[in-house]
Amino acid sequence: MKSLFRFLTWLLLFAPILAGAQQVRVLSEAVEFSGDIGSSQRKTVILQNESNQTKTYFLKNVRGSVGSSQKVRVCLNDQCFDPKKDLAKISIKLAPGEIVTDLYLEFEMGIAETRGSFDLFFVNSENIRENFVVEARYEVASGAGADFLHKDIKLGEIYPNPSNRVAQIDYELVNPATKAKISINSFIGNPIAEYELDPERNSLLINVTDFQPGVYFYTLFIDNKNVVTKKLQVKK
Repeated sequence: MKSLFRFLTWLLLFAPILAGAQQVRVLSEAVEFSGDIGSSQRKTVILQNESNQTKTYFLKNVRGSVGSSQKVRVCLNDQCFDPKKDLAKISIKLAPGEIVTDLYLEFEMGIAETRGSFDLFFVNSENIRENFVVEARYEVASGAGADFLHKDIKLGEIYPNPSNRVAQIDYELVNPATKAKISINSFIGNPIAEYELDPERNSLLINVTDFQPGVYFYTLFIDNKNVVTKKLQVKK
């Protein structure tokens, strides 16, 4: 009888915690913004609904520190919102098992050197104990310079690096007629993957979950000419 009483007491105490189990997982790692004063960046956030039900989440608050001269926007497809002013408008609906890749964060670096971090806290519209957090960090410097410049393309560094899930390369095709691609090779030169750069997008997402841990090289080709090669490290 005492054992039964203890079990029932345990259920009452821990039921709220169990009910608040996370249903949506953030597949992308912590979002990192790093650049010059006055610049701006856009990063992709990847989510997956791991439940068998449709879920709708809204942004409840932004926790942490954003500098007085920095600005952050939350974008759903092509529609962007200022979380300080439009908090109630920022919501996202996920079908059962759906992976969402059209959620973005835009960050303006501002006018002063600084660094910090902030979190976006999303909660389920029907059960606020169900939630997920998007973590973000930023570092603003003066004179950091561009990652790689070419007359036809601007190419950022791959991040996160090392990576164990999804790596991202930001780019801008200055000349939309340019045929550009990223080729990935193993440390000993074996081809692993190849990606065409879409002129209508500004970032390339690379799923590295099937890559073996180790060092890889990614090469930018423009009109089939090798332009630059850099290193990517994959970890587990």
